[in-house]
Amino acid sequence: MTIAIDRRQLILGGMLGAGALAIPGFANAFALLQASGFTHSVASGEPSASSLLLWTRYVPANRGEARLKVELSETPDFTRIAGAGEMVTGPWRDHTAKITVAGLRPGTRYHFRFVAPDGGFSPVGRAKTLPEGNAERFNIAIFSCSNLGFGYFNAYGHAAARDDIDLAVHLGDYLYEYGPDNYPNRQQTVDGRIPQPEREMVSLADYRMRFASYRADPDLQALHAAHPMVALWDDHESTNDSWEGGAQNHQADEGEWAIRRAASMQAYYEWMPVSEEPWKAYDIAGLATLFRTETRLLGRSRPHELAEILNGSGDPARALAAFRDGPWRDSAMTMMGTTQEAWLDAEIRASVRSGARWQVVGFGTIMGETKTPRNAGEWLAKDAPAFVRGFVERGVAASRAGLPLNFDAWGGYPAARARFLSGAQDAEANLIVIAGDSHNGWAYDLAQKGRAAGVEFAGQAVTSPGFESALGVDPKIVARALVDTNPELKWADTSNRGYMALSLTPERATNDWVFMDGIRTRGTGARIGHRASVTRGRNRMG
Repeated sequence: MTIAIDRRQLILGGMLGAGALAIPGFANAFALLQASGFTHSVASGEPSASSLLLWTRYVPANRGEARLKVELSETPDFTRIAGAGEMVTGPWRDHTAKITVAGLRPGTRYHFRFVAPDGGFSPVGRAKTLPEGNAERFNIAIFSCSNLGFGYFNAYGHAAARDDIDLAVHLGDYLYEYGPDNYPNRQQTVDGRIPQPEREMVSLADYRMRFASYRADPDLQALHAAHPMVALWDDHESTNDSWEGGAQNHQADEGEWAIRRAASMQAYYEWMPVSEEPWKAYDIAGLATLFRTETRLLGRSRPHELAEILNGSGDPARALAAFRDGPWRDSAMTMMGTTQEAWLDAEIRASVRSGARWQVVGFGTIMGETKTPRNAGEWLAKDAPAFVRGFVERGVAASRAGLPLNFDAWGGYPAARARFLSGAQDAEANLIVIAGDSHNGWAYDLAQKGRAAGVEFAGQAVTSPGFESALGVDPKIVARALVDTNPELKWADTSNRGYMALSLTPERATNDWVFMDGIRTRGTGARIGHRASVTRGRNRMG
């Protein structure tokens, strides 16, 4: 949030220091740049059965380097220290600290805190190691697409208060790159929630301040302090529709793409409780293997764009048919790059051989086949902007040609999708794909060559708007038409915000789509909007 900086704020901000960040109205440039001490609470991530990665940010009064210690205890009073570590941080890493502590007990919830050079303590967080042996249940809260300007992070607050969550997973778009008055515009912005800096983030300093601004949110801080997180980026952590060699929202006057990409990655690694391995597998006690992937910046081929395919075409249907039968099927197109593709295929096979009951793969974008319903043009609001109307019209034309509505998701990479699903089938995996990006809720039975390959649970956004923002009809009509149009799609919701809660047991996996009561005011009222389950060995819901 931002408010005008006046003399009273300058004085009060100096008195409160880091505490100013937790007070509504103080997450502004002055407070973010001048705060000292433990400025952004604590976080944890990268759990294993014997280790945890612990995160904080500490700025000493002289803005220089500082030696920090971390302590873990099984009790909140820290009478017995069960693990510890230390490191030196400083301005070269934006004063963030990440310490991995090993030698911990499996399936154990620890309290942790950092110790400053002067003996002061950070806020206390809690984090649970992964189980070992034969786990009977494991619960994962799954998030994506959290745009601060569109509303309050109520989904984070709700999940933070739950004591039945073992792990949080964030599937990307943890923050957004845009400047003010651009997604959301000033009229759409809720309660002045305008993140810093008040411009599009391009430089390393921009990315760092945007993270600092988002991480000042109390509900996001509560989530990180309550549960360990496994996180991956999608596009908006760098910029919209990014790929290996560029992005839709990177322009020539914004410098070299390689420099911007490197800046976004550096800030992400500094500010998130993540290791710097680009992809990773997590063993959950033989119950499941969870896979974190990278599908944006390191290996993704440039996505096709419908507007380019149709631009200047005298015969749109013919142009789309030629694209469908040619470039769209190009086997060289990849979401992950060949190295990661080979790694993931081998790791899924190893997981199956080890006896893991489920193979859970997290992707930034949706894999299920999704085409635009032929009558989608009838849904547009009368005042829908021209770019929305054009998007829908192009989507209908693509659907008539047998093409998907979104080429930036797996629908734009059919050969890569086929390789992944064929590999899972050959391995006899019990595949669960979890995905974000679309802002809407989806449940798919994934198939390859007419055979069941797995299920996909795709989550609605924390705050970013879904299809309802541009349509003028009942969302239930939209959802029904989407399901009727797409054989893989078994359920959809296009009007709610929230998160998913996936519960794994040895024989059954159940996913809840948790819908928040709203996001325009702060509160944790919620309901289960939909529930879907899959029985081990079936690879389809029911």
